[in-house]
Amino acid sequence: MGPANKSQISSNNFSLLGIPGLEHLHVWIGIPFCSMYLVAVVGNVTILAVVRTERSLHEPMFLFLCMLSVTDLVLSTSTLPRMLCLFWLGARDIAFDACLAQMFFIHSFTAMESGFFLAMAIDRYVAICHPLRHTTILTHARIAKMGASVVLRGVAFFSPHPILLRQLPYCRTRIIAHTYCEFMAVVKLACVDTGATKRYSLSVASVIGSCDGFFIVISYVLILRAVFHLPSREASFKALGTCGSHICVILVFYSTAVFTFLTHRFGHNVVPQIHIFIANMYLLVPPFLNPIVYGIRTKKIRDYVLSSLKVKAA
Repeated sequence: MGPANKSQISSNNFSLLGIPGLEHLHVWIGIPFCSMYLVAVVGNVTILAVVRTERSLHEPMFLFLCMLSVTDLVLSTSTLPRMLCLFWLGARDIAFDACLAQMFFIHSFTAMESGFFLAMAIDRYVAICHPLRHTTILTHARIAKMGASVVLRGVAFFSPHPILLRQLPYCRTRIIAHTYCEFMAVVKLACVDTGATKRYSLSVASVIGSCDGFFIVISYVLILRAVFHLPSREASFKALGTCGSHICVILVFYSTAVFTFLTHRFGHNVVPQIHIFIANMYLLVPPFLNPIVYGIRTKKIRDYVLSSLKVKAA
């Protein structure tokens, strides 16, 4: 096959299969997915609006929370609307460029989510272990630099993904056995050896995930050690409750991401339905849980929202 024909095939639309074997349940699966997406959008937009309006919330914790909320909005919006079109309208076709764009947003913003979890863990460590130096260590300039470094890291490491896939010839089936344009699902459609491309993607994901996860664990170990030494039992329980809810969200994100990574690397016998379902969870559940755990459970945000609702009701 000549280069011209290969290029022509590469530019054709792809077709998303959804969840193989569960096509008859797509309509019903879309209902909880849509509900989670609506909660994620309303919750994260509310957090952004509250922090922007209330100047007393312009603290490191809430600034990092805003960065996480923006990441959640982009991550969920890049996947859910298209996924719901597949589930409810049967719109399977997706343009090649749109597929590459979706892939870039998914992988780069997943890396950003991991980075902002680490930044928030560092903020909690400084706030609990060095409370008197919190504002001097985490200045607005330093917070901006941390946020920019997380964004640049995500963009730099995952920009090669769509570039690499654009160079590949696709002479096999154009059907992607997934609900969205996931890198490994697309690269399997190429009709050349993609070993180096797969290794690059898995290496980048493993390095970013393991480094962030390691420093998050270290931060929370130091936090918990400091919490257990608090003189007041009530203060200890309150801090443990806050840390516990944060750790649960982080565990959901990393456990589903690690499962997906290990399935690509070793789990060739994993049932496709389970693999795809878990892969959807790490894109849907954290944006759904983050506003609840970091927003509703945060007293300042909760009090501001409740006071605003009372004023409007009056």
